[in-house]
Amino acid sequence: MNTLALAWKNITQQWGSTLLSIFLTAFGVSILLVIYISGDSFEKQLENNSKNIDLVIGAKGSPLQLILSSLYHVDNPTGNIPLVEADKIAQNPFIQLAVPISLGDNFKGHRIIGTDTSFLSLYELEISEGKLWKKSFEVVIGQEVARKQQLKIGDQIHSAHGLSADAHVHDEHPFTVVGILQRSNSVVDNLMLCNLASIWDVHGIAHQEDHQHEDDDHHDHAEHDHEIHDHEHEAESPHHEHDDAHAGHDHSDHSHSDTATSTNPEQTNASEEELVTEKPQSEGFIKSIGQDMIADQGVEITALLVKYSSPVAIATIPRLVNQTTNMQAASPAIESSRIFSLLGVGLDSLAILAYVIMIIAGLSVFLSLYNALKERKYDMAVMRTMGATKTKLFTLVIVEGLVITLLGGVIGLLMGHGILYYISTQTSQSADFIEVFKLYPNEVLILVAAILLGVIAALVPAFRAYNTTISKTLASR
Repeated sequence: MNTLALAWKNITQQWGSTLLSIFLTAFGVSILLVIYISGDSFEKQLENNSKNIDLVIGAKGSPLQLILSSLYHVDNPTGNIPLVEADKIAQNPFIQLAVPISLGDNFKGHRIIGTDTSFLSLYELEISEGKLWKKSFEVVIGQEVARKQQLKIGDQIHSAHGLSADAHVHDEHPFTVVGILQRSNSVVDNLMLCNLASIWDVHGIAHQEDHQHEDDDHHDHAEHDHEIHDHEHEAESPHHEHDDAHAGHDHSDHSHSDTATSTNPEQTNASEEELVTEKPQSEGFIKSIGQDMIADQGVEITALLVKYSSPVAIATIPRLVNQTTNMQAASPAIESSRIFSLLGVGLDSLAILAYVIMIIAGLSVFLSLYNALKERKYDMAVMRTMGATKTKLFTLVIVEGLVITLLGGVIGLLMGHGILYYISTQTSQSADFIEVFKLYPNEVLILVAAILLGVIAALVPAFRAYNTTISKTLASR
C-alpha cells in the first residue's frame, strides 16, 4: 500500500476530528477569499470608474452620495441642477471636457443614463456592435446588460420609472437597442446610454411649449429639433468633444478668443488670469435647444462629469462652484479614498478573524494527528518491524496533514465563490463588479498557505513518529 492510500485510511478512521479540521480550514479559506477578491475588485472598480474624471458637479447635499450616484450608480442622486448653470461651468477655460448626465429610469435594475457622445470619450468606450444613437429613444448598452438580459440590436425595451426594477413601467415610450459597447471592466458594462432628450421626453419635461397645443403624444419626435445628433465631434479637438447634440445655445462669441476669461474672474489670481488668456474659452454643451426655452422651462440634469485642462483647476473650479453657485463640487479621488478607508476597516477586521480561524484550524490538525499517533503507536512499531523506515513514518504523518488541509482548502474555495455569487445576486445590476466564476491569482496563494499550515501542524507528530522506539513500544503492549 502506498503512502497516500495509507494516509487516507488513517484519516478515515478519525472522521470526527478530521471533519472538524477540514471545516475550520474551509471556513478560514472562504473568508480570506471573499475579502481579497472583493477588496481587489472594488479597488479596481474605483480606479476604472473615475480614472478620467477630476470632478463631479451636482446638487447640494452629501459629496459622497453625489459620487456614489453619478460615478458608481449605487445610490440615489442628491437632486438635479439647471442645464444652463451646468453649461456655464462647462465653458470655463480650465475645463477640458464636461459631460452631462441625467438619471431617472432603469431597465430591470440597469440604469438608463441620458448623456451626450462625449461620455464615450471620457470613459474611452468603443462600439462593439451596431452604432451610436442618432435620435431619442435609441440606446447603446453595456456588455453585461446584453449578456444578462439577452438583448441584441433591434430589440425594444420599456424603462421603469426611478432606480428600482419593480417601479412603474413607461409603456408609451419604448427604447430601441441600436448599439452594444465593448467591455470596459467598469460600471458602464452594466449601464444603458441614450441622449438627454430621451430622459426629458419620457417624463414629459422637455419642450413643453411645443406640446401645449398637442394631445398626449409625447413620442412624436418630429416636434423635437434636438433629436438630430451631430457626430462630427470626433474629428475636433478635445475642447469640442463634449458638444451636446440636444442643446442649442450659440457660443460663437466664445470661440478661440484670446481675451476669454473664467466664469468668475474675481476668484482667480494673477497667474490664473495669465493661463486664461493663453487658452481659448471652452464651449458649452448646449447646441440646439433654445437658451430661453431651457431657462423658462427649467430643464435639468443630474450631474456634470468634469475633466480638467490645467492643474490650476484643482483649486479654482471646486471653489468657484461651491462658493458662487447653488451646486456642489465633489472630488472622486477624495470621496473614493474615503469609501475605501471606511470599507477597509471592516475588511481588515474580517481578515484578522480569518487568520485566527486558520490558526485554530492548524491547531485542530495538530491535535488530530497527535492524538491519532498515540492510538497508532503500536501499529507504527509493527510497520517498523516489517521494514518501514523512519522516513516512511515521518512522510506518512506529513501527508495526512497535507491531505486534511488540501481538502479544507478546496472546499473553502468553493464556499468562497458561493458566497461571492450570493453577494452578487443581492446587489443592484449597476453595482455588479465581481466576476464570480473567474479564477483569481490570490486563490492559489490562499490554497498554498492552507497546505503549508497543515504541513507545519503535522511536523511535531511526524517527528514523534520518526522517533518511535520499536522495542519499548512492543514491550509496553
